[in-house]
Amino acid sequence: MALNIAVIAGDGVGPEVVGAALEVMAVAASADGFEYTTHDLPYGGTHYLETGEVITDAQIDELRPFDAVLLGAVGHPDVKPGILEKGLLLKLRFTLDQFINLRPVKLLAGVSTPLAGKGPKEIDFDVIRENTEDLYTGAGGIARKGTANEVATQEMLATRFGVERCLRYAFEFCKAKKAAGTGGGQLTLVHKTNVLTHCGDLWFRAFNEIGDADYKDIERVYHHVDACCMYMVAKPEIYDTIVVPNMFGDIITDLGAAIAGGMGVAASGNLNPTGAAPSMFEPVHGSAPDIAGKNIANPVATVISVAMLLRETGRIKGDNAAIAAADRIDAAVRKVCPNFTGKSMDRLGIGTDAVTKMILEAL
Repeated sequence: MALNIAVIAGDGVGPEVVGAALEVMAVAASADGFEYTTHDLPYGGTHYLETGEVITDAQIDELRPFDAVLLGAVGHPDVKPGILEKGLLLKLRFTLDQFINLRPVKLLAGVSTPLAGKGPKEIDFDVIRENTEDLYTGAGGIARKGTANEVATQEMLATRFGVERCLRYAFEFCKAKKAAGTGGGQLTLVHKTNVLTHCGDLWFRAFNEIGDADYKDIERVYHHVDACCMYMVAKPEIYDTIVVPNMFGDIITDLGAAIAGGMGVAASGNLNPTGAAPSMFEPVHGSAPDIAGKNIANPVATVISVAMLLRETGRIKGDNAAIAAADRIDAAVRKVCPNFTGKSMDRLGIGTDAVTKMILEAL
């Protein structure tokens, strides 16, 4: 059984970090005995400038037979903000129903954090963000545009269906961590129920109803999003697993990336956990056109994203060799990170090729 992976290297440093991650995957595949094929796809800023199209519905349908998508980065200085983000990233998430965004917030030994007195034991949690509803659906509009009486609305939408499937995924994720000994069995809902009394109420009621009915062994906690931001900085050790709606999740996951060492080590998965469509895995950083082609981009976030790809896709496909390879890659990254002590993970000052070689040797 071979994994069939679509690769969208994208713009800027995307091709460099994706190339590094694919080298790592090749060595891990050889060691653990799983097979895979990759198919390169051109989507991104350059493709848009050349064709006038970001990605069509027909092109997205061509992605459906794949087991997973690996994305490098999108963003081009000649493309207006919002075109690629909405036309590619959000369109893929919504059309392929990637309703979970999984963001690990884990400080690795040797990686610096801006939080004084905190280390890997304190910064070790996961954020599960609902990925297809909320303010990102585009509901709303503009009236009287360009006049003194202009009105703009953007509506926060929550459905019981969308909320419940995200919460159930989070409960199951937390339960699995507890069973594996990698978590304490605590799930924290983050919202703003004191002000957002409609959407917040739906989330809060569903959280407790599902927990009472099916997950009595999971400790439930609730935090307002503003309090969560303070706690993530002051006492991140209180978190095990966080579940959060789309907009607030977008904010707190970047805060999580900052405390775990920066965008250079921040990986993510946009998941369709049912396997009905492929999930997409990507580093959180942008395309960084100012350093593209200079062999200085940090590939670690993309390598960790590949490990996430293998673990999630291996789970869906029942491919234990892929899961073993994911564990092997994570262990290799942990082994090399002490070499980066005192360096910024966003701009390491070590060549992309050199970092890749370290990880390959650790494998």
